Amino acid sequence: MWPVSYSPNEEEDITIKQEVEGEAVIVKEEKDAFRVKEEEDAVYGLKEEEGELTVPSKKDEEDPGYLGPVSQTHLKVSDGSNGAVSHKMVLRNRSLINTRERRDYRGSSGEPQQPHDADKVEKSLSRSEHLKKHQQRPTGRRIHCCSDCGKRFTSPSGIKIHQRTHTGEKSYSCGQCGKSFRQSGSLTVHQRIHTGEKPYSCDQCGKSFTTSGSLTLHQRTHTGEKPYSCGQCGKSFVKSSKLTQHQRTHTGEKPYSCDQCEKSFTTSGYLTLHQRIHTGEKPYICDQCGKSFVRSDQLTLHQRTHTGEKPYSCGQCGKSFVTSSSLTLHQRTHTGEKSYSCDQCGKSFVTSSSLTLHQRTHTGEKSYSCDQCGKSFTTSGYLTLHQRIHTGEKPYICDQCGKSFVTSSCLTLHQRTHTGEKPYSCGQCGKSFSNSGDLTVHQRTHTGEKPYSCVQCGKSCSNSGDLTVHQRIHTGEKPYSCGQCGKSFVSSSKLTQHQRTHTGEKPYSCDQCGKSFGQSGTLTLHKRTHTGEKPYSCGQCGKSFVSSSKLTQHQRTHT
Repeated sequence: MWPVSYSPNEEEDITIKQEVEGEAVIVKEEKDAFRVKEEEDAVYGLKEEEGELTVPSKKDEEDPGYLGPVSQTHLKVSDGSNGAVSHKMVLRNRSLINTRERRDYRGSSGEPQQPHDADKVEKSLSRSEHLKKHQQRPTGRRIHCCSDCGKRFTSPSGIKIHQRTHTGEKSYSCGQCGKSFRQSGSLTVHQRIHTGEKPYSCDQCGKSFTTSGSLTLHQRTHTGEKPYSCGQCGKSFVKSSKLTQHQRTHTGEKPYSCDQCEKSFTTSGYLTLHQRIHTGEKPYICDQCGKSFVRSDQLTLHQRTHTGEKPYSCGQCGKSFVTSSSLTLHQRTHTGEKSYSCDQCGKSFVTSSSLTLHQRTHTGEKSYSCDQCGKSFTTSGYLTLHQRIHTGEKPYICDQCGKSFVTSSCLTLHQRTHTGEKPYSCGQCGKSFSNSGDLTVHQRTHTGEKPYSCVQCGKSCSNSGDLTVHQRIHTGEKPYSCGQCGKSFVSSSKLTQHQRTHTGEKPYSCDQCGKSFGQSGTLTLHKRTHTGEKPYSCGQCGKSFVSSSKLTQHQRTHT
């Protein structure tokens, strides 16, 4: 053991405190020696595994010489020359009164000097004796092991909170909505949802948060800090929980299982979302229209339909988007990037979901069936759209003319008829289109590509919609009926055109002469009388025509 001396420059190196019967005795440690970890749970701020300093047993408290665990950062040990010990600790002895410590002073003569009460202290306490006794005790935290899963904790309170995950006990309930929690701290954070309190603010952008952990994570978006790195692939993450999730992509671990259908998930959050499929719970409600959602981010996106907010802007063309993922997809129209390729035919796609849909054209898989008519679809989204044919639901309304639409994309396309926006341009001829699908189909007039073929007659089409309509010639199916005269049609667009014969509506007007038309295609043909454009040329004689039908008629003169 190292020799010990006491510095004359410290006012009081050891403080002996009176301990009231039955009270816990606190060991004073360095500010940073024991830190509660915040960022692991950005929602509740505390991690259940984090514990407090171990409270000594009754046996320890009864030992008059017992000292609590000592922070090594407080202990300065002499090397035998000029060093000194300076350590604050609490003596666990109920019989002691607050007594001034003994201090050894060495004056200019080098002779030891003592304060007037040194003899008193000498009788009550042998400093070196108790220090020696303390150093013989274990200095580490005590380990508390969970009997159910074996997980270890540094405090009784930590293991007590953890055991509630096994028992399901949630002792703290919200007075407003009745939701229960395992910890009082979690309840406090939850109640801020009701009060709207966000006490933690970012000093760079002013954004506020309900927990300090959420603020810490947010600040990393400014600093770019990603302190958690994967040992296998080197990828870095903002928080350790994201690293843990990522590592499961390497291990394949899915520790969270649904007790109803046994489906497994990599995170408890994904399990919670999945379970709402079984329960039908939609806890996030729009305060403007009352619509409910399974996830908070779905509510946030929905609320932007009310506010019109589009916070994500393209740096190249300035176009704005509701979601960051939509911006990412848009940016690929500038770069031409198509990262997802089909391993059967080599076709590439901008998104993984588009690839998945495409692959079903090879497999023929249609997993989603309508319970009213039995029709099957490749995606749940297509099924939802189809079901609106039965219900007549058109939830998307144009704020300029009041017209309703089945999908938000149809509404967006319609709104461009008011604004005249045509953001998609052909790189070969410069022609512009209001949607990317029309551009893709148009580009096939240059390439001659017709990737969709009829299995019955072999006819090829430039888009899947044309193929579907064509196949109805063989089947005789006419699923779209007029509510006024009962006439049926092979496509919804044909029905819409027909209905205008009843209403007299002619929504497409020529901006040069003012003439109106019932169909956009008719307006396009009319405009060519002003421009003189004849885009369809005969490959044999070079003669040009206003429309493809006119070209087809002409080509028959050669055959």
